[in-house]
Amino acid sequence: MNIRVGFGYDMHRLEEGRELWIGGIQLDYPMGLQGHSDADVLIHAICDALLGAANLRDIGYHFPDTAPEFERIDSKVLLRKTVSLLREQQYAIGNIDATLCAEKPKINPHIPSMQAVLSEVMQIPVDAISIKATTSEKMGFVGREEGITAYAVALIEKR
Repeated sequence: MNIRVGFGYDMHRLEEGRELWIGGIQLDYPMGLQGHSDADVLIHAICDALLGAANLRDIGYHFPDTAPEFERIDSKVLLRKTVSLLREQQYAIGNIDATLCAEKPKINPHIPSMQAVLSEVMQIPVDAISIKATTSEKMGFVGREEGITAYAVALIEKR
């Protein structure tokens, strides 16, 4: 059995005038995350975890923030392309375990919707996607409500 584990981390600054996309869904919040794409911090961390597990470098390598074709792109497209890269290397996704860190908005009510969307995009069962939410207890840039971070671990298996 050839299994691998990868770790992903991402952070984005909150800014006014942007939509807030996390886990493939839009949240109703007066600020969004700053970035070249839609800045979906959770999807970006998951992509990095998957790419790292397969030793395929990172999200910035495959989808650079200097490339005009990725400007304002829906991060679900990036995740689909990431899953395709893994499948080309004969890897299947075992499970994802992720944590979002934000003071606001509250993430917990949205977790089932995020799991459903990510399950469809990655073509894996909903119960293979764990998403947890926490705060930073008012410490650091997350605590000051300046940004949101996400951490993800992915297990993949060679077919």
